[in-house]
Amino acid sequence: MTAEVTKSITAQNTFSDEITLQGYFSMSITGVAGGTIVTVQRLTGVDGTTFTDVEEFSANAERYGYEPEAVKYKIGVKTGDFGSGTCKVRLGLVGRGHGTTTPIR
Repeated sequence: MTAEVTKSITAQNTFSDEITLQGYFSMSITGVAGGTIVTVQRLTGVDGTTFTDVEEFSANAERYGYEPEAVKYKIGVKTGDFGSGTCKVRLGLVGRGHGTTTPIR
């Protein structure tokens, strides 16, 4: 099964749609410029209503991760973290044997 969310970001406070990830997933960030910081967020809390930061990126990146439970994620640029240009982001599920270089925390 392949599922993904993508977003072209040209302004602050812009995030992808939410995606439920379970198992191996991958993340891609391209076009980071002018001080832009991209944040990966995960839905947390007992009631599952709060997104918290998982990791921030200030350069292009290709990463993979593993999520043992079905958890919602989103990726984007928070208020005050946009620099310039167009940043393209992607989060998606991958099949076995796929992955890239560095794991997400």
